[in-house]
Amino acid sequence: MEQKITEFLERVHKAKSIAIMGHKNPDGDSLCSVLALANLIEENFGISPVCIYDGNIPENLSNIPLRPRIKYFERVDLSEQFDLAIVMDYGNPVHIGGARPAVDNAKFVVEIDHHKNENPVGQLCINDDSAAATAVIVYRVMRAGGLVMDAHTADLLALAILTDTGNFKFARNGDALRIMADLVDSGVNIRNLIELMNNKPRKAVQLEARTAANAEFFYHGRLALATIVKKDYKYLDGRGETVLSLLGQISGVEYIVLLKEQKPEQIGISIRSRKKPIDKIAVALGGGGHERAAGAIVRDTIENVRARVLELFKGE
Repeated sequence: MEQKITEFLERVHKAKSIAIMGHKNPDGDSLCSVLALANLIEENFGISPVCIYDGNIPENLSNIPLRPRIKYFERVDLSEQFDLAIVMDYGNPVHIGGARPAVDNAKFVVEIDHHKNENPVGQLCINDDSAAATAVIVYRVMRAGGLVMDAHTADLLALAILTDTGNFKFARNGDALRIMADLVDSGVNIRNLIELMNNKPRKAVQLEARTAANAEFFYHGRLALATIVKKDYKYLDGRGETVLSLLGQISGVEYIVLLKEQKPEQIGISIRSRKKPIDKIAVALGGGGHERAAGAIVRDTIENVRARVLELFKGE
């Protein structure tokens, strides 16, 4: 990875225009990693990257450092040929969304990701699927390149790690903890960051509580399945992590599935596991992810998707 990081930093140094984007409907890792890397590049190389997103940014991330810096893709001239496009935390090309033209038109594309990418878009891939978050890889790039980190970058990296590990519940090794220790030593206040994210609209919290309360349980209580229908989806803040977390606290529950009717016959699926890997189930549904946190988007009715999910979990 060191050679790849060296090449990446050389390309950043030579570039006169840079675009950075994550996946559609960015979560904390995607959004904060994009902003952290952009800030690192500006502070250390003197060039200001264009940060792009598609979809919706969760309300609880609206007050993060440098939030105004990232622009909705329709407000960016995507016909411009950037010297360098950096795609982060995307997992699958379809997840890039409306920012894709900036990638397709770029002179060179780099990807930085902690997902298993079957169809990488990058000509240079700095990927590690053992990393707890894409921010972990950004941190490694920063340290390997001897880059200077300011307080905003430190906070953004910490936020990315906190959100993608579920406050370390999904950390698969000690790297994230060691990095967080370094960030705390540099001045990061974890309590303040968590309070920063306690910023949800009332209707979002009410929806989460109602959805968790109405969950169904299958296979002797080992599978918890919750559903959000189209009329309520607009009130969901983020991917429904609170619902997933609440159901995951129930004794005997090993798997948690949240079905979200985003549009008619377009169902978002979030899957979590407390023990066994579930990424293969997500792949069977046309998605992907990590061993204990994965998801997919399926174009079908919510009834058919529900039946398919239950069938896939039958043997687990």
